[in-house]
Amino acid sequence: MPDPRRPFAGLEKVDFTGLRLRLIDAENQIIGRLGASLSVILQGKDKPVFAPNKDLGDICVVVNAEKAVFTGNKWEGKLYRWHTGYPGGLKEITARELWRRDPTEILRRTVYGMLPKNNLRDARMRKLRVYAGPQHPFSGVELLPWHAPPRKLQDKGLGWQLPQGFEPMNPEAYAQRMRGSRLVQQGGQQQQQQLEAGQAATDDSSGHGLAGFEELLTAEEMEFVRNSSSRKQSS
Repeated sequence: MPDPRRPFAGLEKVDFTGLRLRLIDAENQIIGRLGASLSVILQGKDKPVFAPNKDLGDICVVVNAEKAVFTGNKWEGKLYRWHTGYPGGLKEITARELWRRDPTEILRRTVYGMLPKNNLRDARMRKLRVYAGPQHPFSGVELLPWHAPPRKLQDKGLGWQLPQGFEPMNPEAYAQRMRGSRLVQQGGQQQQQQLEAGQAATDDSSGHGLAGFEELLTAEEMEFVRNSSSRKQSS
């Protein structure tokens, strides 16, 4: 566990030229996905100068590790095992029990298992600083925030709101479903006519699937759909 009084302990021999200090908020982040992203940053794979035989990764300062989550029943079903070295010394503990002992240890073990098994793994792990709460000892250092990449969901239902951190696979179809869901909830013949008119405007427009939706989507939803559509076209 990092010493809060010495934030750079263990990094005395590290060359900080070209290195960044990344601030990662683990609140509501899935532990496995977050660990995979952290392993990429610690290896320096997000840099054009990446070399597998060099330690070029950035320093990761992870806060709110106690608020990271598992999916499914992993809190009770996932087991961490180790051996004491004595006969019959095989020990195991559930993820929930390990979280109660040390909330930062789960994320640390996850990242450790995702790094390459070579001589650089320990040096890369020393660049990982995990803290259970929002406080960290790097207050006087410039930190570059890291934002989790949005996850794409293919909505096959009728207009349910995507959770935060997700984006639709098809922004135009998502806008149609959001519009149709509102009309179903409101009911009435006038709303049905607006739905048909909006669909006709969509068909007549030059491939622009957002025509006719502006009056039924909120400003935040319209900005979200347009940004998702522009990212899809650029990719």
